[in-house]
Amino acid sequence: MHINCMAMIKRKLESAILNRLFKGKAIILLGPRQTGKTTLIREVVKGLTHNVLWLDADEPIVRNELTGVNISGLKNLIGKNTILVIDEAQQIKNIGLTLKLITDHIPEVQLLVSGSSALELAEEITEPLTGRKFEFFLYPISFEELVIDHGWIQEKSLVEQRMIFGSYPEVVSNPENMKETLGLLAGSYLYKDIFKYKDLRRPELLESLLQALALQLGSQVSYHELGQIIGADSETVQRYIELLEKTYVIFRLRSFSRNLRNEIKKSRKIYFYDNGIRNAIINNFSPFKLRTDQGALWENYLVSERIKFLHYNGLTANRYFWRTHQQQEIDYLEERDGIIHAYEFKWGKNSKARIPLTFANAYPNFSFNLVTPENMDLFLKV
Repeated sequence: MHINCMAMIKRKLESAILNRLFKGKAIILLGPRQTGKTTLIREVVKGLTHNVLWLDADEPIVRNELTGVNISGLKNLIGKNTILVIDEAQQIKNIGLTLKLITDHIPEVQLLVSGSSALELAEEITEPLTGRKFEFFLYPISFEELVIDHGWIQEKSLVEQRMIFGSYPEVVSNPENMKETLGLLAGSYLYKDIFKYKDLRRPELLESLLQALALQLGSQVSYHELGQIIGADSETVQRYIELLEKTYVIFRLRSFSRNLRNEIKKSRKIYFYDNGIRNAIINNFSPFKLRTDQGALWENYLVSERIKFLHYNGLTANRYFWRTHQQQEIDYLEERDGIIHAYEFKWGKNSKARIPLTFANAYPNFSFNLVTPENMDLFLKV
């Protein structure tokens, strides 16, 4: 499957990567398949005067050349090039050691490495490249990138469409084929790396698990209950969820718990990085106005967009939700610099929300904001 990623929308990471070139460290770009990693790297190197060697690890000859190679072999391979791009690097065995050799012994060469799966790549590079890499994640196109490209008014008018079809580059650039594109992505293509992973003993469970997670969007999930739904034990469910996280299909929010006995301490919510993928999994592209899952779609959209915003702007925060056994809850919390920022998400125009007194009394050092379509730009900071 080949999807032409959209080159016209400037990605936020482009300037961040350019600013870190030739600082003596490898640059690693991770993210789901088809988010535009190759396009982004092409944009980065396009305006440079350096000689670039581009190696696509999908090609067997490239994998052979970069497997078990020594320093002299690498120098011969790189030649007079000062930028080495390795695309789809997760395909190369022991790639972390190869990257370490280049970084340590050929420091004049800038490494730009992309990978669509953290299953092999992140695990391979973590130890060998400790202190030797800048790591970035490329997500589906962000609200912020879309607003910068074509303005707040136009993008605000498309929010309902984004909540149904998401913002993968091909979905954004070819809206007439959105369902077909998402059908291909949400089929085996997006999970290609998982299917060949050694711990996936029952691939048929993956589809059932994804459907169960999609239907529980915005709710607390129990591994035990999920296991009962799909016919698997809790350990299998947890392992498969971790695999889906490592291939950037889903992510987890933990429950916030510090002071109160009645807080739910070990629960989690699971979100999809892209609303369109979630809707494709359950094959529901009904118009937003007709849906019964509006609140869940709005919550998933905002939380996933917030994660993009934080990463693209170099901000760090601990992220949670909060709930008590008495059903008091807050949709989303961020802990930044010792201050708790609480957010409640409401789609309705005239919605109101109050911080639960139980929370306010237990955690006095907090801010609270209600996020609606009218003020979403403040939450997603454009």
